[in-house]
Amino acid sequence: MGVEPGAAAVGEERGTRLDAWWARTLSTPGRRALWYWGGPLLVTLIAAVLRFWNLGHPQAIVFDETYYVKDAWTLLQNGYESSWPEGADADFANGDTGIFSDDPTYVVHPPLGKWMISLGMAAFGAGDAFWWRATTALAGTIAVFLIAIVARRLFSSTVLAVIAGLLFAVDGNAIVMSRVALLDNWLMLFTLLGFWFVLLDREQARRLLESRLDTARERGHDPAYGPALWARPWLLAAALALGAACAVKWSGLYFVAAFGLYLVVVDALARRRAGVPFWLTAAVLKQAPITFVMLVPVAAAAYLASWTGWLVTDGGYYRHWAAEAGHAATGLFSWVPLALQSLWHYHEAAYTYHVGVQQSHPWQANPLTWLLMVRPTNMYFASTDDGSGGCGADTCWESVMGIGNPLVWWAAAAASVYLVYRLARYREWQAGAILLGLAAGYLPWLMYLNRTVFQFYSIVFEPYTVLALVFVIGLVLGRADDPQWRRQRGLAIVGIFLGFVVLVSAFFLPLWTGMPITPEFRQLHFWLPTWG
Repeated sequence: MGVEPGAAAVGEERGTRLDAWWARTLSTPGRRALWYWGGPLLVTLIAAVLRFWNLGHPQAIVFDETYYVKDAWTLLQNGYESSWPEGADADFANGDTGIFSDDPTYVVHPPLGKWMISLGMAAFGAGDAFWWRATTALAGTIAVFLIAIVARRLFSSTVLAVIAGLLFAVDGNAIVMSRVALLDNWLMLFTLLGFWFVLLDREQARRLLESRLDTARERGHDPAYGPALWARPWLLAAALALGAACAVKWSGLYFVAAFGLYLVVVDALARRRAGVPFWLTAAVLKQAPITFVMLVPVAAAAYLASWTGWLVTDGGYYRHWAAEAGHAATGLFSWVPLALQSLWHYHEAAYTYHVGVQQSHPWQANPLTWLLMVRPTNMYFASTDDGSGGCGADTCWESVMGIGNPLVWWAAAAASVYLVYRLARYREWQAGAILLGLAAGYLPWLMYLNRTVFQFYSIVFEPYTVLALVFVIGLVLGRADDPQWRRQRGLAIVGIFLGFVVLVSAFFLPLWTGMPITPEFRQLHFWLPTWG
């Protein structure tokens, strides 16, 4: 690990001129506040430009937008997803948005993500692709600010918070998933929001526990199990966010389970550190049921609320299934309203579909390869051969490809593996929290290696790989009071790395935004043979 700061030679210079200048720059409360908020907002502004610039191009239904954009529009009109005629994509893109029927269509994802997509069209209509995608781009922009705030909570450093936001702002996977109206960006945002609330609850619950214990001990009573903690508003907020995540895609359930178990573990550790005699029993039998009640039913209520349109209308798919002869429950569950029985049947059918999806697709990617980004998704391709394409050559190609910035992705994959060692060796809570988010978003997919899945699903756990990379960047940077030679080396390494990250993102930007380029230039971006 090298020489520790305290082991430096007597009289050895510490810090650098850059550190001294930075300290002078932030020498007043106003300047510190400006940096505290201005830094994260600056990288958020960069993210907004990269996500909203020319967002309406292409004016075409891209990849799975064929489901979610049209479903969002019919949700807005009918309250449930409705059917479209064959070939409706081109008509919809040309502005003929009223050709849907009142007949329901069978969908396999909950409604909330589509409701969120519909908001831009609700305000400005569906004639312009910009408004199909506007709210998804907004979600991706907010996520950049949020990851910066989460990083500051983890690392207590605005510098590292800004670096986290910058890496996420300029990464291609995050940019592309913000520029196409799919569900996964919303799943990422709600789970990241839930993660932030869990971190806030972790700290608030610890302070409340210590305060309650101190009060009891001042009164001459030393509780054997510690208090039951109900005043946890951040836990309720996390429950709402995670319930919303489940209402976008069911894979949000893994985050509910992972974060719920995490809260039980951190409560047990907090009680042990506070000197509670029966800390484990208290955490499992006293506090865990309270945590469950505050998390799971609230998340379930948020999820159920997303189905309001389906429940209050009559035309949804399977809406009256239970009212048909022989379908209604008898015996123990006969009291359940028919609408909810129909909804349960809908969920059973959708689950059967999800676990059985095995159709071959040219851009499918095995989950074992996701961390290394072996098979990114080509979401859009168009070509012109008459010199009118705008690239300065006779033949021009346009692509929207979900290729992440290779420097970010491969460094983040290595950092994630390193964090496993850091957790085992040093028991750092930050490493554990980051790996928890990564595990919740990634490991469940390893149970479905034969299912048709895509690299872009990785957007859900990408924030945690970025945070893993920032964790390592923090170690490389060191502290302002480190020996000068070490601090200079750390600043140089991180500065060069971030500079190359920005350059690589600029190089790949045409493939992320559908800019017209020559076939030869496009080929230069395929750094692995599996990318083409």
